[in-house]
Amino acid sequence: MRTFDQWMTEYSVSHQNPTNKMIHNICIPVIFFTVVALLWKLSIFLFIPVALAAIAFYWTMGKKVAILGAVMIGLALVLQLALGFGYIMLILLFAAAWAGQFYGHKIEGQKPSFLEDLMFLFIGPLWVAYPTLQKAGFTVEN
Repeated sequence: MRTFDQWMTEYSVSHQNPTNKMIHNICIPVIFFTVVALLWKLSIFLFIPVALAAIAFYWTMGKKVAILGAVMIGLALVLQLALGFGYIMLILLFAAAWAGQFYGHKIEGQKPSFLEDLMFLFIGPLWVAYPTLQKAGFTVEN
């Protein structure tokens, strides 16, 4: 079981190029939002177990990480409820954001981390959020 710091370090290896980082800082939140929104729109019976599984994974890195993950999921859901995007818009956003991600990795010259371990799909949103949270004094020590 990897620690939060280990996940962040491993994820950062293929995200060094400033342009790739900028692309990821835009595209990862869009992908996260669209996944949460699509799961919600498809079925609450799909949304709840997937959200709980994600939070359980985050819990393996500590209580604060699990709370952060739950808050991010909640914010994405609130945003979807406020915006009310339909399936087509969400799918277009999802596809465009993934295209951006792959373009960023082409610039980087590294393959995406999730090709090594699918759990990196859950790490990306933390990797984007954490630097800003650190500046605000948030740490993950338990």
